[in-house]
Amino acid sequence: MHPDRSILISFDVEEFDLPLEYGQTVSMEQQMETGKKGLDAVEALLYETRIRTTLFTTAHFAETFPDTIKRLAQQHEIASHTYYHSRFETADLKNSREKLESITGTHVKGLRMPRMQAVDKKEIAAAGYTFDSSLNPTWIPGRYNHAKAPRTFFTEENIIEVPASVSPNFRIPLFWLAFKNFPFAFYQKLAVQTLRKDGYLNIYFHPWEFTDLSAFKIPAYAKKHAGEKLVSRLHQLINVLASEGVYCSFTAMLNKKNPVS
Repeated sequence: MHPDRSILISFDVEEFDLPLEYGQTVSMEQQMETGKKGLDAVEALLYETRIRTTLFTTAHFAETFPDTIKRLAQQHEIASHTYYHSRFETADLKNSREKLESITGTHVKGLRMPRMQAVDKKEIAAAGYTFDSSLNPTWIPGRYNHAKAPRTFFTEENIIEVPASVSPNFRIPLFWLAFKNFPFAFYQKLAVQTLRKDGYLNIYFHPWEFTDLSAFKIPAYAKKHAGEKLVSRLHQLINVLASEGVYCSFTAMLNKKNPVS
């Protein structure tokens, strides 16, 4: 184990609204049910592996399942994924933080915007956050082009931005779709390379990925390795990386590398 290297595995705890982007109507009840089933699977994996994580949670999801989020907050960092996953207004930054704090009894310091939406760092700071992880510093066709953005964490307008990890060479993304679709050995190689180079690894998933997605009209690349297959695949990665660094929350990593008040 290398105690100076930090492994950040985080989850965007949210309503499962992805099918709406592809024209499939999914009720809010079903969105929540799918998200909760996935979170139950994730919670079991986290308990078995004993790793610490950060859970970027919508306030709407936390309001729906307050006991679960409060329980998870006893072992993991709770951060904000704004109030609703499908819509956003600036007031949601502060309101979601305050709601999550009232449910968990913890100080919410971090934010990740749904779909990595860009928001003015001044607004994030004004809403009471100290760090943000809403930047994927690569090119994702049809989504964004941040290939010239800083690849590792930096400070802007008093907010520490912790970008999602991309490989040192060619900025190959290591986010959830890469984990699903790359050969495991290739993904593992890139993850280890990035961790050793940067001193930390920031990869993220969604609990709904860990459920059966066969009934939903979403692209095959988003369904791949879903449910139990993905649980097993992530468990394998956790075991592989355990000798390369320490699993921790965002705040724990930043306090060690660049103290957060």
